[in-house]
Amino acid sequence: MDLGLAERVYLVTGGTSGLGHATAEALVRDGAKVVVSSRDEARVAKAAAEWGSSAIGVAVDNADPDAPRRLTDAALAAFGRVDGALVSVGGPPPGVTTTVSDDAWRQSFESIFLGTVRLVRHLAPLLARGEPRDDGGAIAVVLSSSAKTPLPRLSVSNGLRAGLAMLIKDLADELGPQDTRVLGLLPGKVLTGRTLALEKGDPQARTRAEAAIPLRRLGDPAEFGQMAAVLLSPAASYVTGSLVSIDGGAIRAL
Repeated sequence: MDLGLAERVYLVTGGTSGLGHATAEALVRDGAKVVVSSRDEARVAKAAAEWGSSAIGVAVDNADPDAPRRLTDAALAAFGRVDGALVSVGGPPPGVTTTVSDDAWRQSFESIFLGTVRLVRHLAPLLARGEPRDDGGAIAVVLSSSAKTPLPRLSVSNGLRAGLAMLIKDLADELGPQDTRVLGLLPGKVLTGRTLALEKGDPQARTRAEAAIPLRRLGDPAEFGQMAAVLLSPAASYVTGSLVSIDGGAIRAL
């Protein structure tokens, strides 16, 4: 199936590892160009080098108010256009609501929530229908199953991801008339560095997680990346405002 990704250009934050990296790889494999970012300059350079002329890297923190301009400027300078973005940010620190510090809440809000808002706000006019584009853009925000079902000891993620999920519904209304789609992606347990870190010190964590998933296994990052690429592509041109679970059936909520 041709997804219509040839020569399209996407920003992929958090694109040096995990779900962001897997999505960038899937996009490039189907013909797209990508601008990958993370805070680590060496990792950015390494990730971009994997895809040759189809990718460039920008070392930037999503919490930096100047990040959206830097990313879009890089895309326009290298490829002459921008068609959308995958917004992926590393998970906030674990902890329960009553013990997480104000600083941890603020830092997570700046990178996960406000960083996403700034990027969408900056991208919106660039993705509006018109030259050199002849169709709508797409923005997918990586959330978590915690947007629908709270996860133990991940109170910051539970709060911020759910807030972004409602914002995605709001943005679908706001940007739909300009033919820009906005989606939320809800990964369940996927075998990433984040998952391994949360399992550390608990030898039974993997067994419990797999038992709660109908497919009885954790996901592979590539499985997430492939679905993200489809949803960002013109093949999903009538999908917006949706929260798409990519979780092996683990989320029980509607």
